[in-house]
Amino acid sequence: MFKKQSSNKPQSRIDSLIGAGTRIEGNVTFAGGLRVDGEILGNVTAVSEQASTLVVSEQARIDGEIRVSHLVVNGTINGSVHASEFLELQAKSRVVGDVQYSRIEMHLGAVVEGRLVHSSSAVKPVELKIASSKPAA
Repeated sequence: MFKKQSSNKPQSRIDSLIGAGTRIEGNVTFAGGLRVDGEILGNVTAVSEQASTLVVSEQARIDGEIRVSHLVVNGTINGSVHASEFLELQAKSRVVGDVQYSRIEMHLGAVVEGRLVHSSSAVKPVELKIASSKPAA
């Protein structure tokens, strides 16, 4: 009767904004959509088991770990990134740290100084067995 919202669908609405010229020192936890035009010195984490989208604009800077389902970056991130569903690195993005993703789109000009690690949230693959070579009787 009631269906749980799919976590692989990005949050299309921005609920919160950290504006240009704003500096936050401390960890940020959010639900829904968050756009950062300012600066965050701390970790940014989405509420677990909910669709979440973080947009880091060209002027934005985040110094800390990021854990979200959907991430769009065109600014600077100094820290590890965990995008459980989708990561888009736009042309002016710069990430210094390891990046873990399920699906990725990387534009020409994007820079990652760290490891790109694919993590599949899909089910385990099915093991195929070799057919018997004995003729049928």
